[in-house]
Amino acid sequence: MDALQYNSGPPTVLLPPSACSHPIGKMMKRFLVSFLVVSLGAVCPLLADESVRAVQHRLKVGGFYFGETNGRYDTDTATAVTRYQIRNGLKITGKLDAATRQALGVAAGKSEDPTPKLGEDVWRNLRKSDQAAINHPMPENVSPAKRSESPGPAVATRPPAPSSLPVSYSLERLRDYVAAFLLAGLDPQLGSETEFFADRVDYFGERAVTRDKIRLDLQRYNQRWPERQFWLDGDVVVSPIKDKIKVSFPLRYDLRSGSKRSSGKVWKTLILEKTGNDDLQIVSVNERKA
Repeated sequence: MDALQYNSGPPTVLLPPSACSHPIGKMMKRFLVSFLVVSLGAVCPLLADESVRAVQHRLKVGGFYFGETNGRYDTDTATAVTRYQIRNGLKITGKLDAATRQALGVAAGKSEDPTPKLGEDVWRNLRKSDQAAINHPMPENVSPAKRSESPGPAVATRPPAPSSLPVSYSLERLRDYVAAFLLAGLDPQLGSETEFFADRVDYFGERAVTRDKIRLDLQRYNQRWPERQFWLDGDVVVSPIKDKIKVSFPLRYDLRSGSKRSSGKVWKTLILEKTGNDDLQIVSVNERKA
């Protein structure tokens, strides 16, 4: 029997029937299958890595990312993506979703890049941002690669930070704090948000609410609206109040639970005070319809 058989299609390797049952033939089949699996497994991550590497490059040029351009979607990269999202009016997810890719001008691959479950690592990074990195000047003339024709979300002009604002609490850092607070609200681990609050808080008009009571309220909120999306619809406005800092921002929300849905816009206000080693905690939270 000929080793090769030709037809109108591609050439096919034919083995004698005895070869399939022979130990050497079986070993060859196993080797070929293993080779194909390993090869395909090596190529797919490589493509994903190049896509993430392009995102890291864009974020680094824009002053949002300060790590290595290594092609890994790690905690530092997710932190930079979240920082970019809040400053560009995108939904705050910490994930490399289609809208964020479009705004960055980075095309998606054939398949969606897997996003690791980073959880609290990302919002903790944002909450305690490295001040030296955050104060790194962001180039004004940097623009992403060619974007699609549909315009991205409009971003309000940044107001100058109040001159009396402490240096360690720059506007950039307070934006990161807001992003961390909102991202913690999306954390599947219940109670993450409560870490931002003081022991007693003026909580939506009710004075001296304990952290335990806030935790119970947030648990009820999570049960009522298990699917939540938030994004800024304008800039963060900061003003000092004696030894505290008032931070206000317009927030859009989209809440879902099965067939039920609630969406809209509120003007949210946090009052922060310094605690511990240059950290901040919320002593008052309120909101009104915008």
